[in-house]
Amino acid sequence: MKVVHTIAELKELVSAAKIAGKSIGFVPTMGYLHEGHLALATNASRENDIVVMSIFVNPTQFGPTEDFSSYPRDLPHDTALAETVGVDIIFAPSVEEMYPTDGGIYIRAGRQAEILCGATRPGHFDGVLQVVAKLFNLVQPNYAYFGQKDAQQVAIIQTMVRDYNFPLELRIVPIVREEDGLAKSSRNVYLSAQDRTEAPAIHAALRLAHDQMLKTGNVGQAVAIASAYIEEHTSGSIDYLQLLSYPDLSAINDKTEQVLLATAVYIGKTRLIDNVIFSLKGEKAYV
Repeated sequence: MKVVHTIAELKELVSAAKIAGKSIGFVPTMGYLHEGHLALATNASRENDIVVMSIFVNPTQFGPTEDFSSYPRDLPHDTALAETVGVDIIFAPSVEEMYPTDGGIYIRAGRQAEILCGATRPGHFDGVLQVVAKLFNLVQPNYAYFGQKDAQQVAIIQTMVRDYNFPLELRIVPIVREEDGLAKSSRNVYLSAQDRTEAPAIHAALRLAHDQMLKTGNVGQAVAIASAYIEEHTSGSIDYLQLLSYPDLSAINDKTEQVLLATAVYIGKTRLIDNVIFSLKGEKAYV
């Protein structure tokens, strides 16, 4: 496995792979890897000749009240983990390497970014699209791998890839969970012992709402059941809990086939997100 820190080094490796006719799978991350990231890389390794993983804490997606400097970082540990799941190239640039100039041209996320996580993080998804577009252009992957846990982010990136004709396909990998249902996340390290005992209630609540939605088709009832369960079984506070059509993230109507049930909950001081995506016909459920 090779670890490179400059765009020039990455371009040289990508060019060699392309000339050799090898397919490239790409896993973009902000590092501090956990099993969710490793599942993405495992899928990429299974389906491609070369796997590139980026490890870059992107400052443009952090808001003014979010501490970019405190985001956990451990490149040696990440490198060791990535090698165990078949990553061939790690691209770990500095901020200066990724953003050496600013010509004032930006990508703006649209309506999909104004709800869910985007409602309280204005500009966040603009920064996500900025770095993802740059990385897609640099890595030139055949396939790019994202986790379902960040469902809103995935939907917005799907829209950008579709509308701007990026020559790649997205692969969406289901959420990797702890045995008690908690979605694996870098943020879980911030949970206290008591917080950790409460956190699995989030997924349990989503499963109750999923079952209610399939049973009655009543959006309001499904959301109310999930909200009540979280309020009863945790000391946390709900940021949002919504049922929307997926991947367009609009209101459910009689033509909706696939839906997203997504929530963000503050447990202690830690903001946890989770979701389930499922068909209203009861098929192809990702819960």
